[in-house]
Amino acid sequence: MNTEILQQPLLRVAQLSVSFPSPQGVVEAVKSLSFSVNPGEVVALVGESGSGKSVTARTLVGLAGAGAAIHASALTLTGRDGQVQELLKCDTRRWRQLRGREIGFVLQDALTSLDPLRRIGQEVAEPLLTHGLVRKVEVSQQVAALLIQAGIPDPHNRMAQYAHELSGGLRQRALIASALAAGPRLLIADEPTTALDATVQKQVLNVFRALADAGHGVLLITHDLSVVADIADRVVVMQQGEAVESGTVQQVLHAPQHPYTQRLLAAIPGAGTRGQWLTGSDPLAHTPVREHVVTGSATPVLAVDNVSQAFSLPDGGVLQAVNNVSLQVAYGETLGIVGESGSGKTTLGKLMLALQTPQQGEIRLGGQAWSTLTEGQRRPLRTRIQTIVQDPLGSFNPQYTVAQLLQQPLRLHTTLSAPARLARIETLLTLVGLSRDLLSRRPTTLSGGQRQRISIAQALACEPDILICDEPVSALDVTTQAQVLDLLVALQNRLRVSMVFISHDLGVVQHMSHRIAVMKDGEVVESGGVEQVFSAPRHPWTRQLLSSVEPLPLRNYSAA
Repeated sequence: MNTEILQQPLLRVAQLSVSFPSPQGVVEAVKSLSFSVNPGEVVALVGESGSGKSVTARTLVGLAGAGAAIHASALTLTGRDGQVQELLKCDTRRWRQLRGREIGFVLQDALTSLDPLRRIGQEVAEPLLTHGLVRKVEVSQQVAALLIQAGIPDPHNRMAQYAHELSGGLRQRALIASALAAGPRLLIADEPTTALDATVQKQVLNVFRALADAGHGVLLITHDLSVVADIADRVVVMQQGEAVESGTVQQVLHAPQHPYTQRLLAAIPGAGTRGQWLTGSDPLAHTPVREHVVTGSATPVLAVDNVSQAFSLPDGGVLQAVNNVSLQVAYGETLGIVGESGSGKTTLGKLMLALQTPQQGEIRLGGQAWSTLTEGQRRPLRTRIQTIVQDPLGSFNPQYTVAQLLQQPLRLHTTLSAPARLARIETLLTLVGLSRDLLSRRPTTLSGGQRQRISIAQALACEPDILICDEPVSALDVTTQAQVLDLLVALQNRLRVSMVFISHDLGVVQHMSHRIAVMKDGEVVESGGVEQVFSAPRHPWTRQLLSSVEPLPLRNYSAA
């Protein structure tokens, strides 16, 4: 932390309360929250989904929502001119002056935050032009520099692309570049590394650390405690809208005092948790699950043979997204796929799902043709292979209720009666830890963790043979993540469902997988058993990937 801390905090929050009206009455999302961010330090807000972290962040940038009732004894920002701004007194015009220039904001959902009709270069340039910081002739050069700073390679091609053309990790980095564009004194980052692989995450965290060391302040909102251990100076732990524990990283992570903090630390997956229930017990121990008998199990449930896929770039070049990849997945097995953002993981997942047709090679499902079929021929087989997506909000119909979202696959692929469909939906909600009270809600009213669990329930609806899991727990806090990972393992134990587990979180992959494939630049550079790859990596890239992960001091901490 910068040793020259000004006496006046950059951000001061005292007794902040935020509430919203609901049909059941007033909901208190944040209750008497107090903390500060000084120039030169990184403060982390941690807690599970629904704890009030994101509501706090939105309140601090004037985006809590029209129905929000906000009260605080102090909510101030010290500007670059040294003047103290009372944030509760800001009108719309003043907020427009502050956002971007004084306060940068990185949102959690990059795909919904970026304008789908604008190119990435236009998105990043907007703060520069809005605040008149550069001449128009210098914009392109400055945008390219910001993209490089955020860890985006080949910036000139990326500037010409739209959000949907980028991987989740690249989208998130573009959003970070936009937030940094105007050089704000305070950066508020809400889950900024959720979609990033370990190497790029390290690069982005170094950018945040450099900002703090240069005298800026960073408020980091995250559920990833390894990120907190790597970058933060102080930590505030939130539960149900309240701060239950706070202190230095050393105090909170090495000697947690509150039982909730202890549970957070105990739920972190890694090498030491393999074969164990992260939540302490089998989540389906008392839940009837219909047995799923698989025949022909000597044949792989999924076989990828010499598959390649390339895409055209805006400058006329070619991106080889997947290059001559061969993999097999056995019945009841989990294959983890790791690699940096843009390595081809997600494209490979789409090829497995037959959402794209490989330009070379073939994919077989249960020993039968899959990638070479017409869509009409594939449709009756699609229940056998399902997906858990990285960005559920972007995949859901925003007009559908939760009940309609879960009814959709049952209507399309089963002959269940209406009462039987409702019973199945209630079972699915129970399995993923959600209340039936959510059935009438729409996706935009749910937290990130709730949306991800709805996506998992939807994928499980028709009892598939294999799940293609693309960052299935990336949006979840550690306790909810633990519940979902335990659920997936329990279902695999009972149903012999196979999984392809695509993730940038090496601890999660290490906990979940039987075998691992490491990808770089569209190729599988190393594969093998999880113990072999993690303990004795052969390829230089695998060694670099593993070395970029900072071990959490209390990864194996067990709550009393």
